[in-house]
Amino acid sequence: MQGKIPHDFPFRRAAVGGIVASLFILLSFCTMAVAAEPASVAAIANYSAPDRTRMLEDGARKEGALLIYATGTQILPIIERFRSKYPFIKVDLLRSDSINTTRKVIEEYGAGLHAVDAFELSSYGLVVLRDRKLLQPISSPEMTAFDPSAIEPGRHWISVRESYLGIGYNTQKIAQADAPKSYADLLKPQWKGKMALSGSMGTLTGWTAALLVSQGEAFVRKLGQQDIRVYQLTGRALANLMISGEVPLSPTIYNSHVADSRKKGAPLAWVVPGPVPVTDTSTALAVKAPHPHAAMLLIDFLLSQEGQELYSQLGYNASRKGIGSDDDQKLQKLYLANRPSYTQEFPRWQRLANDVFLKHRSPAR
Repeated sequence: MQGKIPHDFPFRRAAVGGIVASLFILLSFCTMAVAAEPASVAAIANYSAPDRTRMLEDGARKEGALLIYATGTQILPIIERFRSKYPFIKVDLLRSDSINTTRKVIEEYGAGLHAVDAFELSSYGLVVLRDRKLLQPISSPEMTAFDPSAIEPGRHWISVRESYLGIGYNTQKIAQADAPKSYADLLKPQWKGKMALSGSMGTLTGWTAALLVSQGEAFVRKLGQQDIRVYQLTGRALANLMISGEVPLSPTIYNSHVADSRKKGAPLAWVVPGPVPVTDTSTALAVKAPHPHAAMLLIDFLLSQEGQELYSQLGYNASRKGIGSDDDQKLQKLYLANRPSYTQEFPRWQRLANDVFLKHRSPAR
């Protein structure tokens, strides 16, 4: 029998050939599956396949770390919740104001140091990083729950918490029935010499921009004739002067400051006069994030229902739709830094604020 070809040889050969073919197909499938795994920061940041969460978690386990630059410690309770969900990620938080954080990132990237992964930062600080191409556009399934205006047009950041500038007044000095209810009401003769503004650059410029966008330049200049005092103070400090009664009325008061003070018994009230400028803190991804899987897990969490409810519980206005009071949902919000021409418009807003409210006028403080 040795050397004799079996009578069923063709069938055996076909069977072996079938097995080889099957193995080849399986190997090819596995190769394609591996090749489909995103490799670059951009691919990870915009991965949208059904296994997105698994992919991010698997990658984050390998990375094991995450560095976020934020503006304050207010995010700590949210970071703690994130750590409990993903105990395999060591989260480091470095905090500073937006200007210093922006400068730090530019210097780090200039030196070839790519340390930061994600941001929770004011959008006006992120504008500089975006223009220097230091931010990676992102996509998240959570973004569908946000108003498009809360998302930077190029998807470089998404607002996660915010506050709004409106009219604040001392209820012991001004009765509710008499208080101004709109921007137009501020032009009434009875308020001439009775109002005050925060001279903080961001606050005053943002408020002037909101007036310009919603009411027009003629209105802004007419309002400038109301002998409005300018205090070189933050919005919070100006609200404190309103509590004391030194300032009866100001159209540059944040709703969050009034809400916080009212809880402590302060005689303050807040009015929505029309479209209001948003002071937001947004989340973003560094273009060369060393831990992009972990960073995108964090960004997804900050945008999620759970993350946004945590912001609300901590006393902030969450940016996600459906969270907060009905009044918050009805606000007409102006995300000024998200305007496509923001960098060109900002100098004009600043010049107008200076010309109308600061020039030839002695600040109150």
